Amino acid sequence: MTSVVFYRKYRPQTLKEIVGQAHVVTILERALAQHRIAHAYLFSGPRGTGKTTIARIIARELECMPEDIIEIDAASSRGIDEARALRDAVRFLPLRSPKKVYIIDEVHMLTKEAFNALLKTIEEPPEHVVFILATTELEKVPDTIVSRTQHFSFHKIAIPDIARELARIARLEKLSIEEDALKLIAFFADGALRDAENLLFQMQGLGEKTTTERDVRILLGAPEEENVNNIIEHALMSEAHEMLKVFNKVLHEGADPKMLARLLLRNARALYLLSADQATKSILQEEFTKEEIERFFAILQKVQKRSDARSVLARTEYTVSLLLEAARQPADDFLAHIPLELALLKIATRQ
Repeated sequence: MTSVVFYRKYRPQTLKEIVGQAHVVTILERALAQHRIAHAYLFSGPRGTGKTTIARIIARELECMPEDIIEIDAASSRGIDEARALRDAVRFLPLRSPKKVYIIDEVHMLTKEAFNALLKTIEEPPEHVVFILATTELEKVPDTIVSRTQHFSFHKIAIPDIARELARIARLEKLSIEEDALKLIAFFADGALRDAENLLFQMQGLGEKTTTERDVRILLGAPEEENVNNIIEHALMSEAHEMLKVFNKVLHEGADPKMLARLLLRNARALYLLSADQATKSILQEEFTKEEIERFFAILQKVQKRSDARSVLARTEYTVSLLLEAARQPADDFLAHIPLELALLKIATRQ
């Protein structure tokens, strides 16, 4: 029997089940309780953060039957003809519900002409219609559309929130997986709960044994934590030759340069926060183990022996800046490691 992927199986059915969007949920719960629903909403934010899920929940809270919930993918229905057809369709009353809800996903994909037609529909909608527009690229949505909707900005979901939800799913599925592995999955999901749930689903294929952090790294082509720390330590200690040896070793072992860049940036940020204020240790405990944080302190102590505390702070800040710039740079697939390699060399050769 085919398994149901986790993001579908555990999709929230009520607003209270939504993870990481409390600022959105609170306002919508009040609006529903007071029967003050806007005629049009705009949900913007990264993918996998709950925009479409909340749209469907609102439709159900409005007692809409499935036939009166119309979902439109603007990526494939983006032209003026589709927009005109929508304008004609909204005039008809719901079949079995108090309201008709139109959910338009990736609304930024509409053409200029389609947006103009949609604008006329949103400006004077029938009483029985609610529009919910969703987009991952708010800047491409015309201001005229934004101004005529109630806009909610969705955030990337925090690593601890994602890890807790993954732990809940693992318990329900009777999956044996280490807490550190869940944190790493949450990190690689980059704020998208749906991506995290998909990664957890893939872990089922590892069998009945306990899934470890190392298993997650192998699955994703990510290097071992010790190698990541060694690269950063050698770079901060101005040991360019040693740094390149570890860097090349990691690449030859098959690590994905993009994954390596993200892990280096993750650990460099931790070093910067700890060098700025050791009290940030309590914040980092949500993302790292006690042993990993102790390793960060050991690296900082080594660097500090060569300089004063102020220069350590400046050096770690410089490291974060260069790694962030390298991670953002597009690179040819054949030479994907070059921006990262150059950044590390600049860090290691800075006096």
